[in-house]
Amino acid sequence: MITGAAGFIGFHTSVAFLERGASVVGIDNINSYYDPSLKRARLEILEKFSNFIFLQEDISKRDAFKSTLNKIDINGVVHLAAQAGVRHSFEHPEEFIPSNLSGFYNVAELAVERQAEHFIFASSSSVYGGNPVRPFSETGSADHPLSLYAATKKANEVMAHALAHINGLPTTGLRFFTVYGPWGRPDMSFFRFAHQIIAGEPIKLHNHGKMTRDFTYIDDIVSGLLAAYERPASIDPYWAQKPTPASSGHAPFRLFNLGSSNPINLESYVQAFEAAIGKKAIREYVEMHPGEAIDTESDTNAIAEWTGYRPSTNLNDGIAKFVAWYRKYYNV
Repeated sequence: MITGAAGFIGFHTSVAFLERGASVVGIDNINSYYDPSLKRARLEILEKFSNFIFLQEDISKRDAFKSTLNKIDINGVVHLAAQAGVRHSFEHPEEFIPSNLSGFYNVAELAVERQAEHFIFASSSSVYGGNPVRPFSETGSADHPLSLYAATKKANEVMAHALAHINGLPTTGLRFFTVYGPWGRPDMSFFRFAHQIIAGEPIKLHNHGKMTRDFTYIDDIVSGLLAAYERPASIDPYWAQKPTPASSGHAPFRLFNLGSSNPINLESYVQAFEAAIGKKAIREYVEMHPGEAIDTESDTNAIAEWTGYRPSTNLNDGIAKFVAWYRKYYNV
């Protein structure tokens, strides 16, 4: 079962499992956080696979969600559904509780009941919040969230650990770092920049452009997720000697960063768009948003050691692939 199957990462993850021959049950509520037609276009591709079943359900509605799945066999769960958006959590914080807390529990509970071979869930680099240490490591502090969105993701991690301990459920959390690529989310900067540069509109660069991001191409994210899925979490026998949030001596639980480990400054990011589009951007420099970190950088040594994960897509190639998709999809 893959929740958020009509979403950006959920769509690509579903395709990857389907192409491997797995049967996938996709769950999504097709909400209107961004244009539902993009979600339906993703679903049209997924529904071409004979081994895909789609169920439109809201994970926060516990009884209806579980009832729909009563007669469907599930042996693994990839939980990617959530209310996303750091800035959106400042404007509509109330929208984050049903999906990100109640919904998370409902999906995890189902994984426990079905005795899933592995429960993988999406966390976020946002959990590092005010941590000043770079690169961000799973062993570092994630106790000072700067947004309610980040707080819900941190809550997911500690909820997951408790459930893994109580039920012996192999559980892995993945902290995604700024994912971009074809079929992406329109609320993210790479989508806005493509639209605005092509249209000749100004793009806004926060903190006057003095920011870096650990941009991670969608194919690298999916390869890391699949590699993690294939090696279920286990109790760390050496945890007592060196306690760390990345693993546990009490539960079959792991936390991993999933990023490129190659922070890019905003100017280089914009230049990649200019090269791919063939047009100069009109820059507008604005103040920092209070919910965002100035810099992000992932330490991916832990997941590399656990699975052999190594990202392989450089930013210029990734942006070029996204822009090519964007032009084709929107006919611009």
